[in-house]
Amino acid sequence: MTLKETIETNYKTSLKSKNKIEISTYRLILSSIKDLDILNRSGADKKETDDEDVKKLLKKMIKQRIESIEIYTKNDRKDLLEVEQNEFDLLSSFLPKQLNEEDTKKICIDTINKLGAESIKDMGKVMGELKKSYPDNLDFAKAGPLLKELLNK
Repeated sequence: MTLKETIETNYKTSLKSKNKIEISTYRLILSSIKDLDILNRSGADKKETDDEDVKKLLKKMIKQRIESIEIYTKNDRKDLLEVEQNEFDLLSSFLPKQLNEEDTKKICIDTINKLGAESIKDMGKVMGELKKSYPDNLDFAKAGPLLKELLNK
């Protein structure tokens, strides 16, 4: 079953259980997937939307939720914070679990040693290897600054 089919199945289940938060979040996801389908079909490189496209879309939506959560936390908006947190949890459930900071650092160090990277000039090479080896598990927004710090020593 594709990721899109899984989301559609979960949407139908949430409709039956009348869970308003899940229903609205699934509608939002499915609407975005439909927009992506249209974009993929109408562009110069016509293709079907696959799981990788859906994962990228979900990551983008998660990033938006994280930004909103930070803003709502700063401004003490608990009502809006709760909605965003629920959406974040639901969106995150479709992606592999992100590695924590300690594991990310260990992987970065291992990759630097494996490639023999010595300076910041090698950052692109290391980042490329990380993206190839850990495309779904690593948060590259955290890995980038960490790599800079490790390679500047």
